[in-house]
Amino acid sequence: MSALTAAAWPPALPPQLARTHLIGIGGAGMSGVARIVLARGGAVSGSDAKDSAALPALRALGAKVAIGHAAAHLDQLGADPTAIISTKAVHQTDPDNPELIEGARRGIPVIHRSQALAALMTGYRVACVTGTAGKTSTTSMLTVAVQCCGADPSFLIGGELATTGSGAHQGSGDIFVAEADESDGTFLAYSPDVAVVTNVEADHLDHHGTVEAYTATFDAFVARLRPGGVLIANADDPGSVALADRAAAGGLRVRRYGALATAAAGAQLLAYTPDGDHGVATVAVTDPAGAAHRVQLKVALPGEHMASNAVAALLAGLELGLPLPGLLAGLAGFDGVRRRFEFKGQVAGTRIYDDYAHHPTKVAAALRGARQLVGQGRLVVAFQPHLYSRTRDFAADFGVALALADVVLVLDVYGAREEPLPGVTGALIARAVPLPAGCVHYEPCWADAPARLAELTRPGDVVITMGAGDITALGPLLLGELERCWSGAASCTARTAGSP
Repeated sequence: MSALTAAAWPPALPPQLARTHLIGIGGAGMSGVARIVLARGGAVSGSDAKDSAALPALRALGAKVAIGHAAAHLDQLGADPTAIISTKAVHQTDPDNPELIEGARRGIPVIHRSQALAALMTGYRVACVTGTAGKTSTTSMLTVAVQCCGADPSFLIGGELATTGSGAHQGSGDIFVAEADESDGTFLAYSPDVAVVTNVEADHLDHHGTVEAYTATFDAFVARLRPGGVLIANADDPGSVALADRAAAGGLRVRRYGALATAAAGAQLLAYTPDGDHGVATVAVTDPAGAAHRVQLKVALPGEHMASNAVAALLAGLELGLPLPGLLAGLAGFDGVRRRFEFKGQVAGTRIYDDYAHHPTKVAAALRGARQLVGQGRLVVAFQPHLYSRTRDFAADFGVALALADVVLVLDVYGAREEPLPGVTGALIARAVPLPAGCVHYEPCWADAPARLAELTRPGDVVITMGAGDITALGPLLLGELERCWSGAASCTARTAGSP
């Protein structure tokens, strides 16, 4: 149990969150905060630009949710909200949001989502997972592993667990597991007991400006560890290693994991063996009491990068004081998180997956993992770049990463919060993929992408739709195209036979 007495458990809802209004309530992080506030007895209202699957669930839990943005939406609870929760994206894309303007007129405090989450963590033992890549999968694995140990953690993840369809939960135990988003530096609101850093590579330069500034935010985050806290760092990633070395030199306790770690320093990944659509890792680990163990860790998702994430979760669970057998059982039973190598369906032996990868390192890791599933067929990827600035900055790196596939279809850029940049399109990445002629294609029209991808696909292929934008909708459409195409239509058969 935490430092709070049993009589004080669970912690009371922070007063500033008694009546919250969330702008963009349908987002993964925002809807998660709303769920936890509701479960803690708070009143919640919110608005979003469009309807989504998250909103009916929130309404069923008691939230008052409106579609569109209007000043009157602040009156849904019958009294002024005690706080308006917003995000950087809202301020960037909608600076004249009428709810923000009306809130300012009424003197209602506006707080960032991360500040609200930090307030909800008060009184808990907190484990935060961050990094350029792998944080959602690692946070999800840790959450499920903790649950399997008989604990009931509170958690907030930037994705939805496949088992529950939700990325947030108010638990009855004293552990809080959270994904910590480094993209805009707002993870500096958190003060964890356990901090996992999966890797540190250049990204989000649209906000941070330079690689040095981006890297410095991780140092600042680690410096916010509570007294007696621990940093768990990836020994296979140079950026994470450098961060760990600086932290250790500053007197912080550091544990390391990965193939290049030593068991005495944390957890060493000794071997990884693919096994169908999952894998088995051999791990040597030293627990916090100093006892050494050699274990077999079943990893439910393919790829050595997923095994690395599982080892990080294992080490974090041990640092939270949880039993090794329970953690291993939980990790073996983990069945994924939506949009992280999520299986969408199969037609004529062709398997279709969807993945959120939107950084070169993430793309390369996902494609390497997918390789273990490819038999006699090919690995086909449809990639949608995310953000014009990221496309401009990393086009060459994306090209190298995508070359791990056999056939590549690049869609146009999903701009999200950014305005278009002159000359920056998906064609920049397509031209950078070093594959033979006829293996790389650029499709600027989203509406034509399902048919185009179907033309490039053969029976027995493994197909991945990949990116952080609306490409997630492409998989089901592709399934429909392939079912029609391979039902005997001569024209489809001819096009498929002629594809690379």
